[in-house]
Amino acid sequence: MCGIWALFGSDECLSVQCLSAMKIAHRGPDAFRFENVNGFTNCCFGFHRLAVVDQLYGMQPIRVKKFPYLWLCYNGEIYNFKQLQKQFGFDYQTLVDGEVILHLYNRGGIEQTASMLDGVFAFILLDTANRKVFLARDTYGVRPLFKVLTDDGFLGVCSEAKGLINLKHSTSLCSKVEPFLPGHYEVLDLKPSGKVASVELVKFHSCKDEPLHVACDTVEALPSAGFDLETVKSNIRILFENAVRKRLMAHRRIGCLLSGGLDSSLVAAVLLKLMKEININYPLQTFAIGMENSPDLLAARKVAAHIGSEHHEVILNTEEGIQAIEEVIFSLETYDITTIRASIGMYLVSKYIRKKTDSVVIFSGEGSDELTQGYIYFHKSPSPEEAAEESERLLKELYLFDVLRADRTTAAHGLELRVPFLDHRFTSYYLSLPAELRIPKNGIEKYLLRLSFEDSNLLPKEILWRPKEAFSDGIASVKKSWFSILQDYIDQQVDDLLLEKAAEKYPFNPPKTKESYYYRQIFEKHYSGRSSWLPHYWMPRWVKATDPSARTLKHYKSATQE
Repeated sequence: MCGIWALFGSDECLSVQCLSAMKIAHRGPDAFRFENVNGFTNCCFGFHRLAVVDQLYGMQPIRVKKFPYLWLCYNGEIYNFKQLQKQFGFDYQTLVDGEVILHLYNRGGIEQTASMLDGVFAFILLDTANRKVFLARDTYGVRPLFKVLTDDGFLGVCSEAKGLINLKHSTSLCSKVEPFLPGHYEVLDLKPSGKVASVELVKFHSCKDEPLHVACDTVEALPSAGFDLETVKSNIRILFENAVRKRLMAHRRIGCLLSGGLDSSLVAAVLLKLMKEININYPLQTFAIGMENSPDLLAARKVAAHIGSEHHEVILNTEEGIQAIEEVIFSLETYDITTIRASIGMYLVSKYIRKKTDSVVIFSGEGSDELTQGYIYFHKSPSPEEAAEESERLLKELYLFDVLRADRTTAAHGLELRVPFLDHRFTSYYLSLPAELRIPKNGIEKYLLRLSFEDSNLLPKEILWRPKEAFSDGIASVKKSWFSILQDYIDQQVDDLLLEKAAEKYPFNPPKTKESYYYRQIFEKHYSGRSSWLPHYWMPRWVKATDPSARTLKHYKSATQE
Protein backbone atom coordinates (compact mmCIF):
# COMPACT_ATOMS: atom_id res chain seq x y z
CA MET A 1 0.00 0.00 0.00
CA CYS A 2 1.48 3.30 -1.11
CA GLY A 3 0.49 6.73 -2.38
CA ILE A 4 1.16 7.54 -6.02
CA TRP A 5 0.94 10.96 -7.68
CA ALA A 6 2.00 12.24 -11.10
CA LEU A 7 1.64 15.34 -13.26
CA PHE A 8 2.11 15.73 -17.01
CA GLY A 9 2.18 19.12 -18.72
CA SER A 10 1.99 21.36 -15.66
CA ASP A 11 2.03 25.10 -16.40
CA GLU A 12 2.73 25.93 -12.76
CA CYS A 13 5.96 25.58 -10.79
CA LEU A 14 6.34 21.91 -9.81
CA SER A 15 7.74 22.79 -6.41
CA VAL A 16 4.37 24.46 -5.65
CA GLN A 17 2.30 21.66 -7.20
CA CYS A 18 4.31 19.16 -5.15
CA LEU A 19 2.52 20.39 -2.01
CA SER A 20 -0.59 18.58 -3.28
CA ALA A 21 1.32 15.29 -3.24
CA MET A 22 1.80 15.70 0.52
CA LYS A 23 -1.98 15.39 1.01
CA ILE A 24 -1.60 11.60 0.67
CA ALA A 25 1.49 11.20 2.88
CA HIS A 26 -0.48 8.92 5.25
CA ARG A 27 -0.50 6.21 2.56
CA GLY A 28 3.29 5.81 2.73
CA PRO A 29 4.82 6.80 6.07
CA ASP A 30 8.20 5.10 5.42
CA ALA A 31 9.65 7.30 2.64
CA PHE A 32 8.85 9.96 0.03
CA ARG A 33 10.35 10.68 -3.38
CA PHE A 34 9.63 13.45 -5.86
CA GLU A 35 11.22 12.98 -9.28
CA ASN A 36 11.18 14.98 -12.51
CA VAL A 37 11.06 13.20 -15.87
CA ASN A 38 14.22 13.62 -17.96
CA GLY A 39 13.52 15.79 -21.00
CA PHE A 40 10.09 16.86 -19.73
CA THR A 41 10.58 19.59 -17.17
CA ASN A 42 6.83 19.94 -16.54
CA CYS A 43 6.27 16.23 -15.81
CA CYS A 44 6.97 14.56 -12.46
CA PHE A 45 6.19 11.67 -10.14
CA GLY A 46 5.54 11.73 -6.40
CA PHE A 47 5.62 8.59 -4.28
CA HIS A 48 4.84 7.85 -0.62
CA ARG A 49 6.11 4.43 0.39
CA LEU A 50 4.88 1.83 2.84
CA ALA A 51 7.69 -0.74 2.68
CA VAL A 52 6.06 -4.18 2.61
CA VAL A 53 8.10 -6.00 -0.08
CA ASP A 54 11.83 -5.44 -0.93
CA GLN A 55 12.61 -2.83 1.69
CA LEU A 56 15.99 -2.05 0.07
CA TYR A 57 15.09 -1.47 -3.59
CA GLY A 58 11.40 -0.68 -3.43
CA MET A 59 11.44 3.08 -4.00
CA GLN A 60 9.53 4.49 -6.95
CA PRO A 61 9.21 5.47 -9.71
CA ILE A 62 10.68 2.08 -10.60
CA ARG A 63 13.26 2.18 -13.38
CA VAL A 64 15.52 -0.69 -14.45
CA LYS A 65 18.68 -0.69 -16.60
CA LYS A 66 17.08 -2.95 -19.19
CA PHE A 67 14.31 -0.43 -19.94
CA PRO A 68 15.74 3.07 -19.26
CA TYR A 69 12.81 4.68 -21.11
CA LEU A 70 10.14 3.20 -18.79
CA TRP A 71 8.97 4.87 -15.57
CA LEU A 72 6.52 3.12 -13.26
CA CYS A 73 4.61 4.36 -10.22
CA TYR A 74 2.24 1.76 -8.80
CA ASN A 75 0.24 1.02 -5.67
CA GLY A 76 -0.62 -2.60 -5.06
CA GLU A 77 0.59 -6.16 -4.86
CA ILE A 78 1.12 -8.50 -7.80
CA TYR A 79 0.77 -11.99 -6.38
CA ASN A 80 1.86 -13.93 -9.47
CA PHE A 81 5.10 -12.04 -10.23
CA LYS A 82 7.24 -15.13 -9.56
CA GLN A 83 5.04 -17.39 -11.69
CA LEU A 84 5.19 -14.85 -14.55
CA GLN A 85 8.97 -14.71 -14.23
CA LYS A 86 9.15 -18.48 -14.52
CA GLN A 87 6.74 -18.67 -17.45
CA PHE A 88 8.31 -15.90 -19.55
CA GLY A 89 11.93 -16.02 -18.33
CA PHE A 90 11.96 -12.46 -17.03
CA ASP A 91 15.25 -11.22 -15.56
CA TYR A 92 14.33 -9.14 -12.50
CA GLN A 93 16.69 -6.55 -11.06
CA THR A 94 14.81 -6.12 -7.77
CA LEU A 95 12.58 -8.12 -5.43
CA VAL A 96 9.72 -5.67 -6.03
CA ASP A 97 6.61 -7.50 -7.28
CA GLY A 98 5.62 -4.50 -9.43
CA GLU A 99 8.77 -4.76 -11.56
CA VAL A 100 6.90 -7.45 -13.52
CA ILE A 101 4.73 -4.67 -15.03
CA LEU A 102 7.75 -3.32 -16.93
CA HIS A 103 8.69 -6.75 -18.28
CA LEU A 104 5.12 -7.65 -19.28
CA TYR A 105 4.69 -4.31 -21.06
CA ASN A 106 7.96 -4.75 -22.95
CA ARG A 107 6.92 -8.26 -23.96
CA GLY A 108 3.32 -7.76 -25.02
CA GLY A 109 2.03 -4.21 -24.57
CA ILE A 110 -0.46 -2.70 -22.13
CA GLU A 111 -3.46 -5.00 -22.74
CA GLN A 112 -1.52 -8.17 -21.95
CA THR A 113 0.12 -6.44 -18.99
CA ALA A 114 -3.14 -5.46 -17.29
CA SER A 115 -4.80 -8.81 -18.06
CA MET A 116 -1.97 -10.97 -16.74
CA LEU A 117 -1.61 -9.29 -13.34
CA ASP A 118 -3.08 -11.34 -10.51
CA GLY A 119 -3.39 -8.88 -7.71
CA VAL A 120 -4.60 -5.43 -6.73
CA PHE A 121 -3.10 -2.43 -8.44
CA ALA A 122 -3.33 1.12 -9.66
CA PHE A 123 -0.45 2.28 -11.83
CA ILE A 124 1.00 5.03 -14.00
CA LEU A 125 3.41 3.78 -16.66
CA LEU A 126 5.40 6.22 -18.77
CA ASP A 127 7.14 5.13 -22.00
CA THR A 128 9.33 8.04 -23.11
CA ALA A 129 10.65 6.10 -26.14
CA ASN A 130 7.16 5.77 -27.65
CA ARG A 131 5.76 8.92 -26.00
CA LYS A 132 2.92 7.12 -24.21
CA VAL A 133 1.37 7.32 -20.75
CA PHE A 134 -0.72 4.41 -19.45
CA LEU A 135 -3.08 4.29 -16.47
CA ALA A 136 -4.63 1.08 -15.14
CA ARG A 137 -6.64 -0.16 -12.16
CA ASP A 138 -7.56 -3.64 -10.91
CA THR A 139 -10.93 -5.31 -11.54
CA TYR A 140 -12.66 -4.24 -8.31
CA GLY A 141 -10.73 -1.03 -7.66
CA VAL A 142 -9.25 -2.41 -4.44
CA ARG A 143 -6.45 0.10 -4.96
CA PRO A 144 -7.74 3.64 -5.57
CA LEU A 145 -6.90 5.95 -8.47
CA PHE A 146 -8.16 9.43 -9.42
CA LYS A 147 -7.33 11.62 -12.38
CA VAL A 148 -7.92 15.07 -13.79
CA LEU A 149 -7.41 15.89 -17.48
CA THR A 150 -7.92 19.45 -18.73
CA ASP A 151 -8.96 20.42 -22.26
CA ASP A 152 -5.44 21.63 -23.03
CA GLY A 153 -3.81 18.32 -22.02
CA PHE A 154 -2.69 18.79 -18.41
CA LEU A 155 -2.97 15.44 -16.60
CA GLY A 156 -2.88 14.83 -12.86
CA VAL A 157 -3.12 11.35 -11.33
CA CYS A 158 -3.28 10.39 -7.64
CA SER A 159 -4.26 7.60 -5.26
CA GLU A 160 -6.79 9.90 -3.58
CA ALA A 161 -8.75 12.87 -4.90
CA LYS A 162 -7.41 15.14 -2.14
CA GLY A 163 -4.04 15.12 -3.92
CA LEU A 164 -5.54 16.71 -7.04
CA ILE A 165 -8.24 19.16 -5.99
CA ASN A 166 -5.87 22.04 -5.19
CA LEU A 167 -3.65 21.77 -8.27
CA LYS A 168 -3.15 25.04 -10.12
CA HIS A 169 -3.37 25.43 -13.88
CA SER A 170 -3.28 28.39 -16.24
CA THR A 171 -6.85 27.94 -17.49
CA SER A 172 -8.49 27.35 -14.12
CA LEU A 173 -8.38 25.53 -10.84
CA CYS A 174 -8.60 21.85 -11.83
CA SER A 175 -12.24 20.93 -11.39
CA LYS A 176 -13.07 17.62 -13.07
CA VAL A 177 -11.33 15.26 -10.68
CA GLU A 178 -12.89 11.81 -11.10
CA PRO A 179 -12.26 8.21 -10.07
CA PHE A 180 -10.49 6.06 -12.65
CA LEU A 181 -12.76 3.12 -13.51
CA PRO A 182 -11.80 -0.30 -12.13
CA GLY A 183 -10.94 -3.04 -14.65
CA HIS A 184 -9.83 -0.45 -17.23
CA TYR A 185 -6.64 0.92 -18.71
CA GLU A 186 -6.19 4.19 -20.57
CA VAL A 187 -3.68 5.05 -23.29
CA LEU A 188 -2.55 8.67 -23.67
CA ASP A 189 -0.15 10.27 -26.15
CA LEU A 190 2.65 12.32 -24.60
CA LYS A 191 3.42 15.43 -26.64
CA PRO A 192 6.85 17.13 -26.77
CA SER A 193 5.34 19.89 -24.62
CA GLY A 194 4.66 17.38 -21.82
CA LYS A 195 0.89 17.67 -22.38
CA VAL A 196 -1.14 14.55 -23.12
CA ALA A 197 -4.09 13.50 -25.28
CA SER A 198 -6.31 10.53 -24.43
CA VAL A 199 -6.29 7.88 -27.16
CA GLU A 200 -8.53 5.14 -25.70
CA LEU A 201 -10.06 3.83 -22.49
CA VAL A 202 -10.37 0.01 -22.54
CA LYS A 203 -12.10 -2.44 -20.20
CA PHE A 204 -9.66 -5.34 -19.85
CA HIS A 205 -11.54 -7.54 -17.37
CA SER A 206 -15.09 -8.15 -16.15
CA CYS A 207 -15.76 -9.86 -12.84
CA LYS A 208 -17.58 -12.81 -14.46
CA ASP A 209 -14.77 -13.63 -16.89
CA GLU A 210 -12.11 -16.12 -15.85
CA PRO A 211 -8.90 -14.05 -15.76
CA LEU A 212 -6.13 -14.67 -18.31
CA HIS A 213 -3.61 -15.13 -15.53
CA VAL A 214 -5.21 -18.44 -14.44
CA ALA A 215 -2.45 -20.15 -16.45
CA CYS A 216 0.06 -18.61 -14.01
CA ASP A 217 -1.85 -19.44 -10.83
CA THR A 218 -0.59 -21.71 -8.06
CA VAL A 219 -3.77 -23.79 -8.55
CA GLU A 220 -3.65 -24.32 -12.31
CA ALA A 221 -6.68 -26.55 -12.79
CA LEU A 222 -9.44 -27.51 -10.40
CA PRO A 223 -9.43 -31.26 -9.70
CA SER A 224 -13.03 -31.66 -10.86
CA ALA A 225 -15.58 -29.77 -12.91
CA GLY A 226 -19.38 -29.75 -12.92
CA PHE A 227 -21.98 -28.25 -10.61
CA ASP A 228 -22.89 -31.12 -8.29
CA LEU A 229 -22.89 -29.82 -4.73
CA GLU A 230 -19.88 -31.74 -3.37
CA THR A 231 -17.69 -30.65 -6.29
CA VAL A 232 -18.76 -27.02 -5.92
CA LYS A 233 -18.12 -27.03 -2.15
CA SER A 234 -14.67 -28.54 -2.67
CA ASN A 235 -13.76 -26.00 -5.39
CA ILE A 236 -14.90 -23.09 -3.20
CA ARG A 237 -12.64 -24.30 -0.38
CA ILE A 238 -9.66 -24.86 -2.71
CA LEU A 239 -9.95 -21.45 -4.40
CA PHE A 240 -10.59 -19.53 -1.19
CA GLU A 241 -7.62 -21.12 0.53
CA ASN A 242 -5.53 -20.31 -2.56
CA ALA A 243 -6.74 -16.69 -2.42
CA VAL A 244 -5.53 -16.36 1.17
CA ARG A 245 -2.25 -18.22 0.54
CA LYS A 246 -1.09 -15.98 -2.32
CA ARG A 247 -1.75 -12.90 -0.15
CA LEU A 248 0.78 -14.01 2.48
CA MET A 249 3.50 -12.27 0.43
CA ALA A 250 4.96 -9.69 2.87
CA HIS A 251 8.10 -8.65 4.72
CA ARG A 252 6.05 -6.92 7.44
CA ARG A 253 3.85 -8.43 10.14
CA ILE A 254 0.45 -9.77 9.11
CA GLY A 255 -2.72 -9.14 11.13
CA CYS A 256 -6.46 -9.60 10.57
CA LEU A 257 -9.63 -7.65 11.32
CA LEU A 258 -12.10 -9.91 13.10
CA SER A 259 -15.69 -8.84 13.68
CA GLY A 260 -16.89 -12.32 14.59
CA GLY A 261 -19.11 -12.42 11.50
CA LEU A 262 -18.77 -15.18 8.92
CA ASP A 263 -16.50 -13.36 6.45
CA SER A 264 -13.75 -12.04 8.69
CA SER A 265 -13.86 -15.24 10.78
CA LEU A 266 -13.29 -17.42 7.71
CA VAL A 267 -10.44 -15.19 6.57
CA ALA A 268 -8.81 -15.29 10.03
CA ALA A 269 -9.20 -19.07 10.40
CA VAL A 270 -7.77 -19.92 6.97
CA LEU A 271 -5.03 -17.30 7.39
CA LEU A 272 -3.86 -18.75 10.70
CA LYS A 273 -3.93 -22.30 9.32
CA LEU A 274 -1.74 -21.31 6.35
CA MET A 275 0.66 -19.23 8.47
CA LYS A 276 1.33 -22.34 10.55
CA GLU A 277 1.84 -24.44 7.43
CA ILE A 278 4.58 -22.14 6.10
CA ASN A 279 6.12 -21.68 9.56
CA ILE A 280 5.58 -17.97 10.04
CA ASN A 281 7.18 -17.60 13.45
CA TYR A 282 4.93 -15.02 15.11
CA PRO A 283 1.33 -15.30 16.33
CA LEU A 284 -1.48 -13.86 14.21
CA GLN A 285 -2.87 -10.71 15.79
CA THR A 286 -6.64 -10.32 15.34
CA PHE A 287 -8.52 -7.09 16.03
CA ALA A 288 -12.14 -6.42 17.00
CA ILE A 289 -13.91 -3.18 17.88
CA GLY A 290 -17.19 -2.58 19.68
CA MET A 291 -18.88 -1.22 22.75
CA GLU A 292 -18.68 -3.21 25.98
CA ASN A 293 -20.27 -6.66 25.48
CA SER A 294 -21.37 -5.88 21.92
CA PRO A 295 -22.32 -8.86 19.71
CA ASP A 296 -19.21 -8.41 17.55
CA LEU A 297 -16.82 -8.41 20.51
CA LEU A 298 -18.36 -11.53 22.02
CA ALA A 299 -18.39 -13.42 18.70
CA ALA A 300 -14.84 -12.34 17.79
CA ARG A 301 -13.61 -13.48 21.21
CA LYS A 302 -15.11 -16.90 20.56
CA VAL A 303 -13.46 -17.16 17.12
CA ALA A 304 -10.06 -16.02 18.42
CA ALA A 305 -10.18 -18.64 21.18
CA HIS A 306 -11.12 -21.34 18.66
CA ILE A 307 -8.36 -20.54 16.15
CA GLY A 308 -5.72 -19.51 18.70
CA SER A 309 -4.91 -15.95 17.62
CA GLU A 310 -3.39 -13.17 19.74
CA HIS A 311 -6.59 -11.20 20.08
CA HIS A 312 -6.98 -7.45 20.66
CA GLU A 313 -10.22 -5.72 21.59
CA VAL A 314 -10.78 -2.02 21.04
CA ILE A 315 -13.60 -0.60 23.15
CA LEU A 316 -15.53 2.06 21.27
CA ASN A 317 -16.89 4.87 23.38
CA THR A 318 -19.67 7.05 22.03
CA GLU A 319 -17.79 10.33 22.31
CA GLU A 320 -14.74 8.99 20.45
CA GLY A 321 -16.93 7.66 17.66
CA ILE A 322 -18.77 10.95 17.21
CA GLN A 323 -15.55 12.99 17.33
CA ALA A 324 -14.07 10.85 14.54
CA ILE A 325 -16.87 11.61 12.03
CA GLU A 326 -15.21 14.59 10.36
CA GLU A 327 -11.79 12.90 10.08
CA VAL A 328 -13.51 9.84 8.61
CA ILE A 329 -15.41 11.83 5.96
CA PHE A 330 -12.23 13.69 5.01
CA SER A 331 -10.41 10.36 4.62
CA LEU A 332 -13.24 8.68 2.70
CA GLU A 333 -14.02 11.48 0.22
CA THR A 334 -17.67 10.47 0.23
CA TYR A 335 -20.95 11.43 1.91
CA ASP A 336 -22.61 8.03 1.51
CA ILE A 337 -24.54 7.24 4.69
CA THR A 338 -23.84 3.55 5.22
CA THR A 339 -20.20 3.91 4.17
CA ILE A 340 -19.61 6.58 6.83
CA ARG A 341 -21.43 4.65 9.55
CA ALA A 342 -19.42 1.50 8.90
CA SER A 343 -16.15 3.41 8.54
CA ILE A 344 -16.05 4.88 12.02
CA GLY A 345 -15.30 1.57 13.74
CA MET A 346 -12.85 0.51 11.05
CA TYR A 347 -11.04 3.85 11.20
CA LEU A 348 -10.65 3.65 14.98
CA VAL A 349 -9.48 0.03 15.02
CA SER A 350 -6.93 0.89 12.30
CA LYS A 351 -5.72 3.79 14.45
CA TYR A 352 -5.23 1.37 17.34
CA ILE A 353 -3.32 -1.14 15.16
CA ARG A 354 -0.93 1.56 13.97
CA LYS A 355 -0.26 2.98 17.44
CA LYS A 356 -0.23 -0.12 19.62
CA THR A 357 1.05 -3.00 17.45
CA ASP A 358 3.56 -3.84 14.73
CA SER A 359 1.03 -5.42 12.35
CA VAL A 360 1.02 -3.60 9.00
CA VAL A 361 -0.47 -6.00 6.43
CA ILE A 362 -4.12 -6.39 7.43
CA PHE A 363 -6.48 -9.06 6.10
CA SER A 364 -10.21 -8.37 6.00
CA GLY A 365 -13.49 -9.86 4.76
CA GLU A 366 -14.65 -7.20 2.27
CA GLY A 367 -16.35 -8.36 -0.93
CA SER A 368 -18.07 -11.42 0.47
CA ASP A 369 -21.48 -9.76 0.99
CA GLU A 370 -21.56 -8.64 -2.63
CA LEU A 371 -20.22 -11.88 -4.06
CA THR A 372 -22.09 -14.42 -1.95
CA GLN A 373 -25.36 -12.44 -1.57
CA GLY A 374 -24.88 -11.68 2.09
CA TYR A 375 -27.07 -8.62 2.46
CA ILE A 376 -30.38 -9.12 4.26
CA TYR A 377 -32.39 -7.78 1.32
CA PHE A 378 -31.33 -10.70 -0.90
CA HIS A 379 -34.05 -12.67 0.93
CA LYS A 380 -36.55 -10.47 -0.95
CA SER A 381 -35.11 -11.11 -4.42
CA PRO A 382 -37.88 -11.89 -6.96
CA SER A 383 -35.79 -14.64 -8.61
CA PRO A 384 -32.33 -16.28 -8.49
CA GLU A 385 -31.49 -14.58 -11.79
CA GLU A 386 -32.28 -11.11 -10.43
CA ALA A 387 -30.24 -11.89 -7.31
CA ALA A 388 -27.30 -12.87 -9.55
CA GLU A 389 -27.61 -9.60 -11.50
CA GLU A 390 -27.72 -7.61 -8.27
CA SER A 391 -24.62 -9.39 -6.99
CA GLU A 392 -22.72 -8.37 -10.14
CA ARG A 393 -23.95 -4.77 -9.88
CA LEU A 394 -22.74 -4.57 -6.28
CA LEU A 395 -19.33 -5.96 -7.25
CA LYS A 396 -18.97 -3.39 -10.04
CA GLU A 397 -19.78 -0.58 -7.58
CA LEU A 398 -17.56 -1.79 -4.74
CA TYR A 399 -15.03 0.94 -5.50
CA LEU A 400 -17.65 3.54 -4.52
CA PHE A 401 -18.66 1.87 -1.26
CA ASP A 402 -17.14 -1.02 0.75
CA VAL A 403 -13.78 -1.17 -1.02
CA LEU A 404 -13.48 2.62 -0.72
CA ARG A 405 -14.25 2.35 3.01
CA ALA A 406 -11.77 -0.46 3.57
CA ASP A 407 -8.94 1.25 1.69
CA ARG A 408 -9.30 4.76 3.13
CA THR A 409 -9.85 3.79 6.78
CA THR A 410 -6.74 1.56 6.81
CA ALA A 411 -4.59 3.76 4.53
CA ALA A 412 -5.31 6.78 6.75
CA HIS A 413 -3.13 5.01 9.33
CA GLY A 414 -0.47 3.62 7.01
CA LEU A 415 -1.79 0.04 6.90
CA GLU A 416 -2.04 -2.22 3.88
CA LEU A 417 -5.33 -4.04 3.32
CA ARG A 418 -5.68 -7.51 1.77
CA VAL A 419 -9.09 -8.86 0.72
CA PRO A 420 -9.06 -12.54 -0.35
CA PHE A 421 -12.80 -12.65 -1.10
CA LEU A 422 -12.08 -10.38 -4.10
CA ASP A 423 -9.52 -12.72 -5.60
CA HIS A 424 -10.13 -12.70 -9.39
CA ARG A 425 -10.10 -16.48 -9.68
CA PHE A 426 -12.35 -17.06 -6.69
CA THR A 427 -14.93 -14.45 -7.73
CA SER A 428 -15.11 -15.57 -11.37
CA TYR A 429 -15.68 -19.17 -10.25
CA TYR A 430 -18.37 -18.22 -7.72
CA LEU A 431 -20.18 -16.09 -10.32
CA SER A 432 -20.05 -18.96 -12.82
CA LEU A 433 -22.19 -21.15 -10.53
CA PRO A 434 -25.89 -21.57 -11.33
CA ALA A 435 -27.93 -18.68 -9.93
CA GLU A 436 -30.12 -21.10 -7.96
CA LEU A 437 -27.11 -22.35 -5.97
CA ARG A 438 -26.09 -18.88 -4.80
CA ILE A 439 -29.32 -17.54 -3.27
CA PRO A 440 -30.19 -17.54 0.47
CA LYS A 441 -31.77 -20.82 1.63
CA ASN A 442 -33.76 -21.80 4.71
CA GLY A 443 -33.83 -18.12 5.71
CA ILE A 444 -30.00 -17.99 5.79
CA GLU A 445 -27.93 -15.74 3.56
CA LYS A 446 -24.54 -16.94 2.13
CA TYR A 447 -25.89 -20.46 2.52
CA LEU A 448 -23.55 -22.00 -0.06
CA LEU A 449 -20.42 -20.41 1.44
CA ARG A 450 -21.36 -21.60 4.93
CA LEU A 451 -22.17 -25.09 3.67
CA SER A 452 -18.81 -25.33 1.89
CA PHE A 453 -16.92 -24.96 5.18
CA GLU A 454 -19.33 -26.88 7.42
CA ASP A 455 -17.13 -29.97 7.79
CA SER A 456 -13.81 -28.13 7.95
CA ASN A 457 -13.78 -27.48 11.73
CA LEU A 458 -12.24 -24.09 10.95
CA LEU A 459 -14.92 -22.27 12.95
CA PRO A 460 -17.41 -23.01 15.74
CA LYS A 461 -20.79 -23.96 14.26
CA GLU A 462 -22.55 -20.99 15.87
CA ILE A 463 -20.13 -18.62 14.14
CA LEU A 464 -20.30 -20.40 10.79
CA TRP A 465 -24.09 -20.03 10.83
CA ARG A 466 -24.22 -16.66 12.62
CA PRO A 467 -26.77 -14.36 10.88
CA LYS A 468 -25.65 -11.18 9.19
CA GLU A 469 -25.39 -8.20 11.57
CA ALA A 470 -25.77 -4.64 10.43
CA PHE A 471 -22.26 -3.30 11.10
CA SER A 472 -23.58 -0.51 13.31
CA ASP A 473 -25.45 -3.08 15.42
CA GLY A 474 -22.55 -5.51 15.59
CA ILE A 475 -20.34 -2.96 17.35
CA ALA A 476 -23.15 -1.61 19.56
CA SER A 477 -23.87 -2.37 23.20
CA VAL A 478 -26.82 -4.57 24.06
CA LYS A 479 -28.64 -1.51 25.35
CA LYS A 480 -28.53 0.78 22.32
CA SER A 481 -27.34 0.43 18.71
CA TRP A 482 -24.58 2.62 17.27
CA PHE A 483 -27.13 3.55 14.63
CA SER A 484 -29.47 4.99 17.30
CA ILE A 485 -26.64 6.77 19.13
CA LEU A 486 -25.61 8.53 15.93
CA GLN A 487 -29.20 9.53 15.20
CA ASP A 488 -29.65 11.06 18.65
CA TYR A 489 -26.47 13.12 18.41
CA ILE A 490 -27.12 14.37 14.87
CA ASP A 491 -30.72 15.24 15.67
CA GLN A 492 -29.34 18.00 17.90
CA GLN A 493 -26.93 19.26 15.21
CA VAL A 494 -29.29 19.78 12.26
CA ASP A 495 -32.26 22.11 12.41
CA ASP A 496 -35.59 20.95 10.91
CA LEU A 497 -35.66 23.99 8.64
CA LEU A 498 -32.26 23.14 7.15
CA LEU A 499 -33.52 19.69 6.23
CA GLU A 500 -36.67 21.11 4.65
CA LYS A 501 -34.51 23.21 2.30
CA ALA A 502 -31.92 20.48 1.66
CA ALA A 503 -32.96 19.91 -1.96
CA GLU A 504 -32.41 23.60 -2.73
CA LYS A 505 -28.94 23.66 -1.22
CA TYR A 506 -27.88 20.22 -2.49
CA PRO A 507 -29.89 19.48 -5.66
CA PHE A 508 -27.70 16.45 -6.57
CA ASN A 509 -28.34 13.48 -4.24
CA PRO A 510 -30.32 15.71 -1.84
CA PRO A 511 -30.18 14.58 1.81
CA LYS A 512 -33.46 13.06 3.04
CA THR A 513 -32.57 12.72 6.73
CA LYS A 514 -30.76 14.80 9.32
CA GLU A 515 -27.95 12.25 9.42
CA SER A 516 -27.48 12.46 5.66
CA TYR A 517 -27.56 16.27 5.82
CA TYR A 518 -24.94 16.34 8.58
CA TYR A 519 -22.53 14.15 6.57
CA ARG A 520 -23.12 16.20 3.42
CA GLN A 521 -22.26 19.45 5.22
CA ILE A 522 -18.92 18.04 6.34
CA PHE A 523 -18.19 16.63 2.88
CA GLU A 524 -18.90 19.98 1.20
CA LYS A 525 -16.65 21.74 3.71
CA HIS A 526 -13.68 19.71 2.43
CA TYR A 527 -14.76 18.87 -1.14
CA SER A 528 -17.08 21.65 -2.19
CA GLY A 529 -18.96 21.10 -5.46
CA ARG A 530 -17.70 17.53 -5.92
CA SER A 531 -20.88 15.66 -5.02
CA SER A 532 -20.76 13.77 -8.35
CA TRP A 533 -18.03 11.52 -6.92
CA LEU A 534 -20.97 9.61 -5.42
CA PRO A 535 -23.42 8.79 -8.26
CA HIS A 536 -26.07 7.52 -5.81
CA TYR A 537 -26.48 6.46 -2.19
CA TRP A 538 -26.07 2.80 -1.23
CA MET A 539 -29.58 1.43 -0.62
CA PRO A 540 -31.11 -2.05 -0.42
CA ARG A 541 -33.27 -3.23 -3.32
CA TRP A 542 -36.68 -4.93 -3.58
CA VAL A 543 -37.84 -3.29 -0.32
CA LYS A 544 -39.26 0.13 0.45
CA ALA A 545 -36.20 1.34 2.31
CA THR A 546 -35.63 4.92 3.36
CA ASP A 547 -32.45 4.06 5.24
CA PRO A 548 -29.55 1.79 4.20
CA SER A 549 -29.26 0.04 7.58
CA ALA A 550 -30.18 -3.63 7.66
CA ARG A 551 -31.89 -3.08 10.99
CA THR A 552 -34.70 -1.17 9.27
CA LEU A 553 -35.64 -4.24 7.18
CA LYS A 554 -38.44 -6.51 8.38
CA HIS A 555 -36.36 -9.68 7.91
CA TYR A 556 -33.59 -8.37 10.15
CA LYS A 557 -33.37 -9.55 13.74
CA SER A 558 -30.20 -8.69 15.63
CA ALA A 559 -28.91 -10.45 18.70
CA THR A 560 -30.04 -7.44 20.74
CA GLN A 561 -33.65 -8.08 19.75
CA GLU A 562 -33.76 -11.81 20.44
